[in-house]
Parts: sequence; structure tokens; C-alpha cells
Amino acid sequence: MLKTPFKRYNIAAPRYTSYPTVPYWDTQQWSASAWLKTIRQTAAKHPEGISLYIHLPFCETLCTYCGCNTHITKNHQVEEPYLEAVWKEWQLYKAHLPHPIQINDLHLGGGTPTFFSAENLSSFITRLLQDVTVVSGAEFSFEAHPANTTTDHLEVLYHLGFRRLSLGIQDFNTDVQRIINRRQSPADVIRVMQEARKIGYTSINFDLIYGLPRQNLTRIRETLSMTLAMKPDRIAFYSYAHVPWMKPGQRLFTESDLPNDEEKFEFYYEGKKMIKEAGYMDIGMDHFAFPTDSLAMATTEGKIYRNFMGYTDRPSQLLIGLGVSAISDGVEAYAQNVKNTEEYKQLINQGTLALQRGHLLTDEDLLIREQIQAIMCTHKLDIREYPLSENTRKRLAPLIKDAMVKLNAHELEVTTLGRSFLRNICMAFDERYAQGKKDETLFSKAI
Repeated sequence: MLKTPFKRYNIAAPRYTSYPTVPYWDTQQWSASAWLKTIRQTAAKHPEGISLYIHLPFCETLCTYCGCNTHITKNHQVEEPYLEAVWKEWQLYKAHLPHPIQINDLHLGGGTPTFFSAENLSSFITRLLQDVTVVSGAEFSFEAHPANTTTDHLEVLYHLGFRRLSLGIQDFNTDVQRIINRRQSPADVIRVMQEARKIGYTSINFDLIYGLPRQNLTRIRETLSMTLAMKPDRIAFYSYAHVPWMKPGQRLFTESDLPNDEEKFEFYYEGKKMIKEAGYMDIGMDHFAFPTDSLAMATTEGKIYRNFMGYTDRPSQLLIGLGVSAISDGVEAYAQNVKNTEEYKQLINQGTLALQRGHLLTDEDLLIREQIQAIMCTHKLDIREYPLSENTRKRLAPLIKDAMVKLNAHELEVTTLGRSFLRNICMAFDERYAQGKKDETLFSKAI
């Protein structure tokens, strides 16, 4: 149960997939030309390869818990015009990148990538990879809805180089699925897993969420038991982010349907305990992997990285996001596309990048970014290499008192307890948050 003093840590907190976090970007100092200059420089300095994230926003139905940027439609005529726009966006980017262009990894996210037909995905990915080099060992992955992922999807994407898929499970209980409008049976999931394994996929991830409406401890245990029996290679066990002021679909159920903070905290600890007892390694915050999985091995070797897609073992220095609302990371700058699908297509079809906002990182930003990366990925920070500011030390004081972190003359180390509160620990380093407007509506709760 969530007890004092830990109740005070269950506050709205960033997930730190970037620093600065998006609400604290300084958009006034940023420009599209500065962004393009940054990616040219970053690509030239880091010829090891580019990461591509492609946002495919369409879903046939609205999952009421969802916090992603989605476009709900049953009209599949939208597929080809959207994919054509994404391809054109990539051509615009290619004109600004040094050649030869090398691709280090590729991820299809959404929305529901398997909304798109296997045929359309095949022709799109084939065109996307024209005139580029896919580096040896590149990782291609995609997100999939178990209820609409077909054998054709799996086979087509496998032959294009995809070896990892992430299945959006959330919860197996039918009552929970009904209220969140996310329906897939265990049989759907088993079918997709068995077909994927037979075809040759080497890594399968399950996305699970705790804190959903109608969940209770018994249902959490049942979902975890079914998950562990299926033996996915990775498990992401996310906290439900209740932000109905940002995502109106979440208003389709009421606060009374949700577990309280104490119950949600218990769900988290019970789920984490079950996952670890089943032999999974705790990667960090909400990610787990079998010791034989590449993510676990990268963690053991200290080669794990965190970006806008979460934890990864592919630390490319340049991440280019294509598609509506996609975010890009050029190390020294960030950029995000417009969030409206029609506006995105219109801008791209006019021959211009569909950029809405961004941020140029200062020297202080870069230092803090590296500090937060170290804490999130290794749970340690060498303070001789990355000295702590006086303000950071003051903000760390209560965390030290509550045994979340240990600090000596050389190193800050996150304790076992503190691993459950990584978001709070990183907030101690976050100067943009400390100096900015405190708005509880910007982020979800830490637990």
C-alpha cells in the first residue's frame, strides 16, 4: 500500500523520454531552419545510422484509455493518401541529410499500424528504404493490435526486415476490456504469437496497463498470470495516465470506475513482483525483459538508452519522426510535427515539412539531459563527471532522507526502493520544471 512519506511522491511527473520535457520547450528560440541545420550536423558526426519513427494514427475504434494521437475511422481509403504524405516527408528530409543515408532502426507506432493493409505497408516500406542503406544488425519493429493482426501482416513485415513486434494487451479481463473499448481475446494473442514465432520473429513485447477502470488486484493477478504463461520476451507494465482534460475519450467512464491511489500502487507492486519472480529483468521504471533478450543484455552491459519511444538498445544519435504529431530528436534540438492529420497532409503536399514546434538545447540542457539519461538507464550518476548544482542537491535532500537515493563524494545511486520513483528523482535535476509554471494538468501521476 502507498504509505507516508511515499504518498507525497505520487504527484504529476514527466516520464522523461526527453529533456527538456515537451511542455517546457523554448519554442521562441527554435526555427525550422535551425532544426534542419542541427540534423545535418548530427548526421555528419554520427554516421552509424538514423532511427526512424513512423506515426500511423488510424484506428477503427476509440480505446477510451488511450493517450496517443489517433484518428478514428473505419474508412480504409485514408491509408494510401496518408502513406504517400509520409513518403513525401521522408523525401524532404533526405534532401537535408548527408549521403549515403544509413538506417539503424525503424519503428511503426500509432494509432494502430495494423489498421493498414499488409499490401499497403509492403509498398510503403519498400519505397521508404529505396536509396538508403540498412546497417547490419538494424532493428525493425512495429506495434500491433492482436485482434486485427493477420498472417499477411506478419509475413510481409518479416520479409521487409521486421523481427520485433509489440502487442497492445492492456488487460485480459473482459469487463475491463469492455469499459476501455479494447477487445481482444487470449486466443487472438496466442494466435499472433504462435504465427510470429513460426515465421521467425525474435522478440515479442506485451504492453500492459495498471490503474485502468474496473481493475482490481484479483484481475491484475489474472492478467499477469496469463501473460507470464505466454512468455513474451519483454513486458511494458505502464501506469494508466488519466488526463481527461487532454483526452476527452477518457470521460466515457467516471472517476468512480478508477482504482484509488493506494489500490493502484498495490497493483504496481504486485505486478512488478510477479514479473520479476517469473525471471524477467527489471530494466527501469516500467520495462522488463528476459535476460536473453537484447534489451536485458544491453542493460547488463550499460548500453541501454532512453528516447521518445522509451527504453531501447539502439542508441542512435538522430531520431527522425515521420507522420502526424511525430517527434524528432537531433541531440542538440527537438522538433514535433503538427497534430492534425489533414493539416499534416496539406503542408507536406505543398512541399514543406509539417513542423509545429521545437527546442534548441542549451549547454545546461545538454548536461541535465545526460544526467537524467544516466539515472533512467543505469540508476547511477558519476558526480565527478556530472557535478550536481546546489539547487539539485537541495531537491535531492528529501529523496536521500526517504532512502530513494544514496549519495557519496563520487556517485549518486538509486536504491531498490527508488527505482519505483525514477520520475521523482529525475525531477530533482529538472531546472526547466523548477523554474517554470507548475501545472498539474501537464503530466500524469508518478504511480
